[in-house]
Amino acid sequence: MLSKLFYPFQLLWRAWFYAAVFISILLVFPFITLFSLNERLYPLFFSFARVWGYSVLLLTGFYPRVINRKYIDPRAKYIIIANHTSMVDIMLTYVAVPNTFKFVGKVELAKIPVFGYYYRRTNILVDRSKLSSKRDVYFSARKALSDNISVCIYPEGGVPEDRSVDLAPFKIGAFRLAIEEGVSVLPIAFPNNKRHHPYDFLMGGMPGMLRAHIMPPISPKGKNEKDLRDECYAVLHAHLLS
Repeated sequence: MLSKLFYPFQLLWRAWFYAAVFISILLVFPFITLFSLNERLYPLFFSFARVWGYSVLLLTGFYPRVINRKYIDPRAKYIIIANHTSMVDIMLTYVAVPNTFKFVGKVELAKIPVFGYYYRRTNILVDRSKLSSKRDVYFSARKALSDNISVCIYPEGGVPEDRSVDLAPFKIGAFRLAIEEGVSVLPIAFPNNKRHHPYDFLMGGMPGMLRAHIMPPISPKGKNEKDLRDECYAVLHAHLLS
C-alpha cells in the first residue's frame, strides 16, 4: 500500500531526471558545443562530459561512489565494459573513469533531443540492423584506440528485457577488438543502478547512492576471443551476485 502512495512521486522524480539531463547540458553548453566541433578537441569535450555526468546525478539525488579506482592506470587505454541496466549507466561511467574514452552506443540514442546531438557527434554509434554500420564501428573504435582514447562498450548489446536477468550473454565484438589491438579490458560493475533507476519509466526508482566497482584490468595476452569473453563475463557476473 505504501509503495502505491509513493508511485506518483516516483514518476515525477523520473520526469525530473530527464529535465535534469537537459538542464545540465545547458550548464556546459558553450564548452561542449565548441569542443565537439573538432576531433582533436575531444579530450576537452570529455572533461565537460564528466561535469555533465556528475551534474545529472547530483541534481537528481544520486550520490556516486567509485570503488577501487586505483586499478585504473591514468596513462593506459582500455576497452571498458560494464553491465547495462539503466540510463544512469552512462553518467556513472563518465564519473567512474577519468581516462578519456568514447562510448560505442546504439544509434537510437541519437534521437533523444539535445543529448542525441552531442552523443552522435562525439561517440561511436552502431545500427545493429546494418552490417556496414558494424564494420564502420569497428574501424572507428580502432581509430580511437590509436589516438590513445579508450572505448566503452556495454557487451550485453542492450538492456535485458527480463528484469530478473543479472547479466545477459556478452557479444564478442569488444573482446575481438581487445585482442587485435592488444588492449586490456577494464570491467566495471554497477550493482544497484537497476534498483535505483530502472530503464522502464513506469517502474519508478529512488534517489540514493550509486556504486561503481572497478575490477583489475584483464589482459588479452595469450587468449582467444571466446576465452577472454568468458573470463570477463565470469568476473563481472560473480561480482554482481556477491
